Amino acid sequence: MIPVFVIAFVAIFILLASIVTVQQGTVAVITVFGKFKRIMHPGLNFKIPIIEQIFRRISYQNRSMELKFQAISQDQANVYFSAMLLYSVLNEESATIENVAFKFIDDVSFKNALIRSVEGEVRAFVATKKQSEVLQLRSEIIHHVKGQLDIHLEGWGYHLLDIQINDITFDDAILRSMAEVVASNNLKAAAENQGQALLITKTKAAEAEGNAIKISAEAERQAAQMRGQGVALFREEVARGMALAAKEMESANLDASFILFSMWTDAIKHFAEYGKGNTIFLDGSSNNYQRTMQQLMSTLQGFDGEGADGKKK
Repeated sequence: MIPVFVIAFVAIFILLASIVTVQQGTVAVITVFGKFKRIMHPGLNFKIPIIEQIFRRISYQNRSMELKFQAISQDQANVYFSAMLLYSVLNEESATIENVAFKFIDDVSFKNALIRSVEGEVRAFVATKKQSEVLQLRSEIIHHVKGQLDIHLEGWGYHLLDIQINDITFDDAILRSMAEVVASNNLKAAAENQGQALLITKTKAAEAEGNAIKISAEAERQAAQMRGQGVALFREEVARGMALAAKEMESANLDASFILFSMWTDAIKHFAEYGKGNTIFLDGSSNNYQRTMQQLMSTLQGFDGEGADGKKK
């Protein structure tokens, strides 16, 4: 009974020792007497007890790393970077896993090499640029670093998924000077905008004034034309009325000078009504009255006379 019990115990021990469970997202590196043999994928696996050993479990999930470092630009300005790296194992093939397991002695050594490689590539790129250009070249820096590091990382069994430059800063003196430049540019832009606004305002005002002058001149022209037409019509009606009155006086055997006297008195009355307090001096002597009557009679005779064409005026 004892040998059977021992054999059963040994068999159970060997069975348990040969069962290996690999977690999802990782692989197990198996060595035989210290030499790489194969890899185990996630799930239930079996190995030869004592002969096959699990050297290392490697995760192929995405991993991140934050780093901060300093670079010097072409014009000797200190540039401070804050970045995040996102990387992972290239694939689950045996050759890739072998590189990951044996290229570096541990993860610390790999991370140091990765950090120094990123810093070196960024510094080499920034050294060819001026500090005023660095802020505008964020994407170019990322593409340059990825393009240079992907080759090295593939040889190590890794792949650089992404690099994000979260912050780029300079020394305090440079930041102050940059702020002053921005402020001066803003003032310049504001002054230019104010000048453009003032120019537009004055231009529009000049156009409006010109249009107002044109409208006023056109209105004055039309008013003057209408006043002239009104004066002409008034004179025509006065002439027609005087001629008709003269004919009526002549048919009634009355002196035509009576019409002139009535017109003269009406004119004086009009002066008095619409003079608005102004003083009007009239010569009331008999000589001036006779001279005025003679002038009016000559005017009336001119309306009633005949011209060179034989027509009555």
